Amino acid sequence: MSEVENKEGPAEEEQKDYVQDGRNKYVVKCKFCGSKMLDKKSGKYMEAEKELPLMRQDNNRKEGEIQSETIKEFYHVENMYTFENIGFTHTVANHKYLSCADCDAGPVGYYDMDTKHSYVAISRIVHS
Repeated sequence: MSEVENKEGPAEEEQKDYVQDGRNKYVVKCKFCGSKMLDKKSGKYMEAEKELPLMRQDNNRKEGEIQSETIKEFYHVENMYTFENIGFTHTVANHKYLSCADCDAGPVGYYDMDTKHSYVAISRIVHS
């Protein structure tokens, strides 16, 4: 699980409708239960490639196999106390996975044990 690319801020020609001034324009919520995770403007938009386990694993997979996907857009959160509601898993390869503290859906991102920064996968949350 290595980050290949790390660009902060959206490219001028690719301005996302959920990003304003390089930060989340809307409140970030769990896509399953609607629990609020982040307030507006509390996460910095960034592009990076990171492998995260799928939120729902296929029941027909091989024993011990963890299915994953590459995520490319995140909100970078420097201080874990910025979150309104977030859960942390056990440590896996110097990372903790982030989950919804109310319904345990996840991982919605990861926490880097070295930098003490969190990264919320934009494809795994909803904006409101």
